[in-house]
Amino acid sequence: MAALWRGAVFLRLLRRNNQVLCRRCKPSWRSAAVAASVAGGLCAVPFAQVPSLTHESLIRRAASLVTDSSSTFLSQTTLALIDAITEYSKAVQTLVTLQKRYLASLGKLSQAEEDSVWQVMIGQRAEVNDRQEECKRFEAVWVSALRLCETAAEAAYTSGAEHASITMQTNIQVARSQAEEARKFSRDADKKLLEAKALEVQASAQRTSALEQSEEDVPEAYLRED
Repeated sequence: MAALWRGAVFLRLLRRNNQVLCRRCKPSWRSAAVAASVAGGLCAVPFAQVPSLTHESLIRRAASLVTDSSSTFLSQTTLALIDAITEYSKAVQTLVTLQKRYLASLGKLSQAEEDSVWQVMIGQRAEVNDRQEECKRFEAVWVSALRLCETAAEAAYTSGAEHASITMQTNIQVARSQAEEARKFSRDADKKLLEAKALEVQASAQRTSALEQSEEDVPEAYLRED
């Protein structure tokens, strides 16, 4: 009997230990199940949803973006160059007109009026110089933009983006044509500037002569020192 009682007690203790172990192990199994489900979910995420995104396709897209931005740069610099040449031509024409009017009015204006017109001509010459420098600056930027577009067109063609390359080459041809038309006005303005310089020499000589004549006409009594 004593042996049976000890055996029953031993079985009860064994059951209790098993129950305790099961309760302790349940969270671990549950955590493991959660971790397994999370891991399975991550593995199921379709990272390669667009199989067409190969290195070649990405390079072609990048080349197209480069040609688009280069085209914008070229069109902006072309517009700036055209505007600069237009303003330069206007400034030269205004200077020539002022000089011709000045020469035509010599002897008809008072000394104060002639001085006033002369100062306006000096200011206009400064305006011409500023506009000319602006043309040179935008011309240099335009040439850089043109080279950039040529390189972008070549890169697009090499990478397989033929359409972007063709579009870029078309934009280059248009920009060159527009710039050449603007340069015609610039060359005309340069010729007029030479005319303006010749008129300036003539106007300066006549102005000096008029000033000397006016000094000679001053009565000797006003020239004497007290």
